Amino acid sequence: MIRLWVLLHIVGFTLWIGGALASMVAGIAAKGEERVGLGAVVRAQSAVQKVVVAPGALLAVLSGLMLTFVRTGGSGGEIGFSFWLVLMQGAGLVGALIVLLVGLPTSSKLARIHPVGPNEAYFDELRQRQRIAGSIAGVFALAALVGGAMLA
Repeated sequence: MIRLWVLLHIVGFTLWIGGALASMVAGIAAKGEERVGLGAVVRAQSAVQKVVVAPGALLAVLSGLMLTFVRTGGSGGEIGFSFWLVLMQGAGLVGALIVLLVGLPTSSKLARIHPVGPNEAYFDELRQRQRIAGSIAGVFALAALVGGAMLA
């Protein structure tokens, strides 16, 4: 059973990091686009956030919790916590919360707003929020990855 949870953990983490990198590359490539074309890029990024990044982050956290319970036997037994394990768990949880509580709602709002017109300033504000939240969540995800790599 533990192998299933490890597989789900790796799949979730891969979806999370891969989708976030794809979204970041699309955002960087969109810098040369006309303002009207930003709407399509933002809608595509929102779809990636909803279908790949957020479910991947959720799957990584839930499978990580299950792995913790499997290792402790559900009784809170001693499993030999190390710095790397705590780093992986803590950074992964914080990063996933940022994705789910800031990144996902912001990308959903962005997808509904037209980049040109009366909401232009709000559109730019939301893009900046998405950029910052994505960067912070990415740093936490990479810290979790380093923790997991050092643990293995």
